[in-house]
Amino acid sequence: MEKTLLNAIAPVIEAGFKEDINTGDITTDLLISADTQTTAIMIAKADGVIAGLPVAENVFKYLDPNVKLTYHVNDGDKVKYGDLICTIEGAYRALLTGERLALNFLQRMSGIATETAKYVEAIKNTKTKILDTRKTVPGLRLLDKYAVKAGGGTNHRIGLYDMVMIKDNHISVAGGITNAIHAIKSNIDKNIKIEVETTTIDEVKEALSSEADIIMLDNMDNETMKTAVKIIDGKAKVEASGNMTLERVKEVAETGVDFISIGALTHSVIALDISQKIKD
Repeated sequence: MEKTLLNAIAPVIEAGFKEDINTGDITTDLLISADTQTTAIMIAKADGVIAGLPVAENVFKYLDPNVKLTYHVNDGDKVKYGDLICTIEGAYRALLTGERLALNFLQRMSGIATETAKYVEAIKNTKTKILDTRKTVPGLRLLDKYAVKAGGGTNHRIGLYDMVMIKDNHISVAGGITNAIHAIKSNIDKNIKIEVETTTIDEVKEALSSEADIIMLDNMDNETMKTAVKIIDGKAKVEASGNMTLERVKEVAETGVDFISIGALTHSVIALDISQKIKD
């Protein structure tokens, strides 16, 4: 995990501890002396894909800078039930007090990576890439998107600042797709991509003639998407969005779209079951 990302999530870890510890871990602090050292292990309790080990490591190091984590798998690796994920050596208090916060991050991120990997596997014989969305927990977006990449997916825009996304409300206020694209193009750096949401073939044609970089096909059926892909003919990238399920995603990919964006990767997370045990 990049150092810049770890620096960015440091305030998230601090906020997590303020919420959980508050004035102190009264159970652990009253039962275990401050100088006691121990070793713990994390074990997969379900099959899945791991993501977030460096985050968990930084959770423990927040409490004990001398904590040592030994990874037995890496982010992006598949694990089976019972597999050893990592070994943690350090202050007994730190390992117990930090356990829940570390697992909350690791389980959520691994759940995202696991779900993403299912979609990536489903379309593996196509050119299409799986994208995430902005449907993330506020404050956790960088972690959610990191987890998507660990699962083999591709990050869409990070926020409202790094890419133009013209949606139905923008189109309405601008008086049409053409007006919206022209107004924006004259005021942004040429390296910033412009994507337009379309719901009909007429809108696809207008977005294409207005030189959108990416055309989103929103909530279209498969046959309409095939038609749109033929019309666009490689002159812009094509993203399919809306009502994407694991059962449908391969058929959508086979329409020829470049991307499929799936909000469920991050807004409906099922955490991967992981447990932490003190070895001795």
